[in-house]
Amino acid sequence: MARYHIETYGCTSNRGESREIERRLRDAGHHQVAEATAADVAILNTCTVVEKTERNMLRRAEELADETADLIVTGCMALAQGEEFAEIDAQVRHWDEVPEAVTNGECPTTTPDSTPVLDGVVGILPIARGCMSDCSYCITKRATGKIDSPPIEENVEKARALVHAGAKELRITGQDTGVYGWDTGERTLHELLERICDIEGDFRVRVGMANPKGVHGIREELARVFADNEKLYNFLHAPVQSGSDDILGDMRRQHQVEEYLEVVDTFDEHLEYWTLSTDFIVGFPTETDRDHEQSMALLRETRPEKLNVTRFSKRPGTDAAEMKGLGGQLKKDRSKEMSALKREIVGEVYESMVGEVREDVLVVEEGTGDSVKCRDRAYRQLIVRNAGEHDIEPGDFVDLAVTSHETMYAFGEPI
Repeated sequence: MARYHIETYGCTSNRGESREIERRLRDAGHHQVAEATAADVAILNTCTVVEKTERNMLRRAEELADETADLIVTGCMALAQGEEFAEIDAQVRHWDEVPEAVTNGECPTTTPDSTPVLDGVVGILPIARGCMSDCSYCITKRATGKIDSPPIEENVEKARALVHAGAKELRITGQDTGVYGWDTGERTLHELLERICDIEGDFRVRVGMANPKGVHGIREELARVFADNEKLYNFLHAPVQSGSDDILGDMRRQHQVEEYLEVVDTFDEHLEYWTLSTDFIVGFPTETDRDHEQSMALLRETRPEKLNVTRFSKRPGTDAAEMKGLGGQLKKDRSKEMSALKREIVGEVYESMVGEVREDVLVVEEGTGDSVKCRDRAYRQLIVRNAGEHDIEPGDFVDLAVTSHETMYAFGEPI
């Protein structure tokens, strides 16, 4: 797991967000360290109250970027003035995206006992524990083991209980949701999703991370379930990790690039409006310049609307930790190049939404000040400012006219 260092500036709200970030990171097995120089990743929760504060935030971000392998910037300045950090080698994230970003391309963890959790109007439903992979860089598998899938009916009852308790968004989670059912000899994620969508009520369902290999074998069935069920967000998180088959082999990923492309093509055939989310690990020990260029080419070809870029860092006890690593500056340069392309691609996506109307957008949670965060049918993020004036709150479904955008989200006005 990762060693993280977190610094928080500003108001009580920022401090509360940082406490929640720390709680989620601790639950996932990550460890906090006091000094940035001892961390795999540094987290800077920023304030933007006055110009002097902005200068201080930029200066501190530059220092942290030099002191640690990865820097994540969140908080008010990051969200309001994210472009200010464009020249700094950092990821800009909303605070609730930070825990997901603190990875080494590893599988996410679920709650320790796989118990459903209701957080506001969001119901978190771990459908299984463990995975079927043996990635050379991943330490999570040592904590979770192989896939253990409860029966479909058990998960459906948990989902139904969350909906009855007030959940408007169900987040289906697991180390690898795509291999749900493999331990029983069947591939049944699509069947589970169809059963959950049959539950009475007005809610949305987001499917969590599914490795390309697991999705590939059921790609037609899964894409049809997405196309046939309006309750499912048209959103797929399939982490490819590299555009080079040689590196995927060294990583011991179970898929090849062509299989990933076939998954993307299948969803393109079935869904007119959907979001592809993927991950890349930059600077794996055996990654050459050619391998990196293949990853950049794959990114340009598939143009995912959501992308996590992670610099490789060694995890104790993993096979990749025994490999001779690449230089830190080389990893930073490659990460910076890929992150710049990411911002270009994602910015174009949100820019293309301006002037359009998004119907049945779900208000998911409160944002900064009097704003709320919403998700459209493809799980793209829209922010409504002055939500109180419009009398909208989490759990509501609204129609929004998209008026403007930032790199990672758009702004909407209720109509």
